[in-house]
Amino acid sequence: MSIIAWIVLGLASGLLANMLIPGKRSQGLILTCLIGIAGALLGGWAATRLFHTHTLHGFFNLSTWVTAIVGAAVLLLAYHLITSRSGRSRRSRWFAHR
Repeated sequence: MSIIAWIVLGLASGLLANMLIPGKRSQGLILTCLIGIAGALLGGWAATRLFHTHTLHGFFNLSTWVTAIVGAAVLLLAYHLITSRSGRSRRSRWFAHR
C-alpha cells in the first residue's frame, strides 16, 4: 500500500476506534486522526512481528482494517490513561491551593 492509503486508513481507523471507546473524549479531531495513523502503522508492525502475518495485502482486506482499528484503539486508550491521570493531579493541586 502507498503512504496515501496508510493515511486514509489511519484517519478512518482512528475515527472508528474513537467511536468504540466509551467515555468523554478529551482530544480533538486532528489529534484523533494522528493517533489513528500512528495506530494503524503500529498495528501493522505488531501483527507482522508477533503473528508473522502480512496485513498489507490490500486496502480493502479485512485483516488490514482490523489491525489498524485495534492499533488505533490501543493508542487512544493509552492517550486517555495518560491524560486523565495528569489532568486529575493538576486540577486537585489547583483546587487545594485556593
